[in-house]
Amino acid sequence: MKFEPADAANDALALVERSEPDLFDVAVEQFTIAADVLGLSDDLRRILSHCQRELTVHFPVEMDDGSVQVFTGYRIQHNSGPGPTKGGIRYHQAVTLAEVKALAMWMTWKCAVVGLPYGGAKGGVQVNPKLLSQTELQNLTRRYTTEIQPFIGPNKDIPAPDVNTNPQIMAWLMDTYSMNIGYSVPGVTTGKPIVLGGSEGRNEATGRGCVFAIESAARVIDLDLARSRTVVQGFGNAGSVAARLIAELGSKVVAVSDSQGGIYNPAGLDLAAVTVHKARTGSVVGFRDADAVSNAELLVLPTDILIPAAMENQITAENAPRIQASLIAEAANGPSTPEADAILYDKGVFVLPDILANAGGVTVSYFEWVQALQAFPWTEHEVNERLRRIMSRSFDAVYGTAQKYDVHMRTAALVRAIDRVAEFTRLRGIYP
Repeated sequence: MKFEPADAANDALALVERSEPDLFDVAVEQFTIAADVLGLSDDLRRILSHCQRELTVHFPVEMDDGSVQVFTGYRIQHNSGPGPTKGGIRYHQAVTLAEVKALAMWMTWKCAVVGLPYGGAKGGVQVNPKLLSQTELQNLTRRYTTEIQPFIGPNKDIPAPDVNTNPQIMAWLMDTYSMNIGYSVPGVTTGKPIVLGGSEGRNEATGRGCVFAIESAARVIDLDLARSRTVVQGFGNAGSVAARLIAELGSKVVAVSDSQGGIYNPAGLDLAAVTVHKARTGSVVGFRDADAVSNAELLVLPTDILIPAAMENQITAENAPRIQASLIAEAANGPSTPEADAILYDKGVFVLPDILANAGGVTVSYFEWVQALQAFPWTEHEVNERLRRIMSRSFDAVYGTAQKYDVHMRTAALVRAIDRVAEFTRLRGIYP
């Protein structure tokens, strides 16, 4: 048996670190802007601008050929003041500690802005799961779960799917945790298969919640969805669902993309045919009834609604001046930089920030957790109606805050969220 490091992941990581800004610095900069609006004390700034716990693990996995590779993984808990921490686990070759810390902080604000009794957490493993067999993927998941097991639990920290993870991976995580504990614990994770205690409506929750937020925003900016055009960057779970649901409201989806590139048809795309094409070929690229565009070109196409549903740092100071959308709904986490926010605000673009626009996923994860603790399932109609009420109420509260302080929606969402978490911190005090 020979041991080999996962050098490919490390090489990809080095490239990313040279080209991308430190994502945690971006998160802290956004926090500072909102803290200034609130007049937050220096003590609370120091507490809330740090992650509470940071776990890094290096663990071996036996591959199908008998070799062993050592992978690096993380589980970060930003703040447990509001309750158990909550956040997804992503498998990606470019995962970094700074990225996971930023995502954990954003999860704290996301849970707070929609009023969930959670703090924020996030996890990740540096791996390209597309290069692994199902057996290797299961071995990696079970070993990673065992490494982070002291950190997680149904009343401590509840993982969920994220980039390149899915209900099957959550099933392996739940089973591994349960086997190690000695009894079944369905509440240790959300996003599970329904037969194992998953929730109806969970797979569509992020995209559906995003469209609910778009409906609320369209009313305040007087945008007729039935006469609008939509562009979606990222045709994965969140992006494909958002595209389908916005099309059902009458919007013409003119462009979509995935990691390999994008397609554009100003007359509108046949989304059902695009979905079949991607299932057959692995990508939207090459779809016959559309022109090819890059992911960068897609962001600046003529459109009314832009839904970034891919990765971080897509809208920057470089391309923000050329964006033509009047409404941006961030289905992805961290797709816009603070510099881009300022440019878009000055241009009059209405931005639904990630911690509001994509909060549908964690909201329905909360529903799943509640159902697991009660052992009482809800119908998909009940789930969707509860989600609509929460997204509508949260939008109204954030929009009111934006009007009150004369700030853009991201700062308004952060102001509401940070104020709530700061109140928890003040009331609980410092132990000992």
